[in-house]
Amino acid sequence: MPGEPWTGAALVLLASYLLGSIPFGVLLTRLGGAGDLRTIGSGNIGATNVLRTGRKGLALLTLVLDGAKGAVAVLMAGAIDPQLAPLAGVAAFLGHLYPVWLHFRGGKGVATMLGIALALHWPSGLIFAAVWLGAMALTRFSSVGGMAAAIAAPVAAAWFQQFNLALLFLCCALLVLWKHRGNLERLLAGTEPRMIRTEAGKPVA
Repeated sequence: MPGEPWTGAALVLLASYLLGSIPFGVLLTRLGGAGDLRTIGSGNIGATNVLRTGRKGLALLTLVLDGAKGAVAVLMAGAIDPQLAPLAGVAAFLGHLYPVWLHFRGGKGVATMLGIALALHWPSGLIFAAVWLGAMALTRFSSVGGMAAAIAAPVAAAWFQQFNLALLFLCCALLVLWKHRGNLERLLAGTEPRMIRTEAGKPVA
């Protein structure tokens, strides 16, 4: 039937959105006895806020899983139909930003965008990761690292003449910037907290 291919594509994209919407930070902090992540620090569900609990292992695992869900969505969709892979990445990205399980109040998307970039075009993904780490190391602002990396992804894809991916990454980068609008306001006001360590060795940001 003519509608069957569209039905299959819709199911793939729905599955990708639901995968992306899994709030690993919230789940891991609850399972680890660190409380409700949404009531801690900035209230964000990403790895940076998990780090504010002092549980570095949980923060690292959150980072890996938030990136993995973007990559897995791309790879699974690509195995079904390579043309669906970029759209599945976007669906997973939107799932992380606006998860149905949390009343559409999700994370800022940096780790998930990294996973998507690595799965779609690993050279752009590596540049994304390098800029993320480098900007954080230089400025000690987690938000600056995430925003710089998001901006770097479409530039890198265009450099490699992956123009379709450059447009996709640009759309994702604009959403990352939108989700960081509060951080931008604090950076301009000089009130954005840096990533530091207390005497006890627990990170505070």
